Amino acid sequence: MTKRIALDKAARDVYRAIDALDGSVDFDPELKELVRIRASQLNGCSYCVDYHSGDASSAGESDRRIWSVAAWRHNPLFSERERAAFALTEALTRLPEGGVPDDVYEEAARHFDEQELGNLFGAIIAINAWNRVGVGTGLVPEPEPAAQTA
Repeated sequence: MTKRIALDKAARDVYRAIDALDGSVDFDPELKELVRIRASQLNGCSYCVDYHSGDASSAGESDRRIWSVAAWRHNPLFSERERAAFALTEALTRLPEGGVPDDVYEEAARHFDEQELGNLFGAIIAINAWNRVGVGTGLVPEPEPAAQTA
């Protein structure tokens, strides 16, 4: 891949605005990281999947749950509340032609009060913005030290 733009240097105000949006989200730290991982998986942002997997671990998430995010739908490791957050994440990330389906929105609204739901929206919107930065600029995670010498 050819070297791409460093958005934080070329468009500092844009970068700072995305960072400010992300920083304004006041939401359950563990679930926020799981939501970030799921959106990043859907968007193919390997940098963000790697980054937020580490953050989820630091926030107290188990490796098993982090690894299971991709198969959340029928996984007993996740609560109904978490599954509602993942469903909303998928709907807002993929944004189907008809918008977010009513049943997905209603299920999320059943598990989150208005402030939580607003912050969940904010978390999903922010990670989708970061994913577009990561994918668009070609960010990739740092290789493992052992992989560097191989």
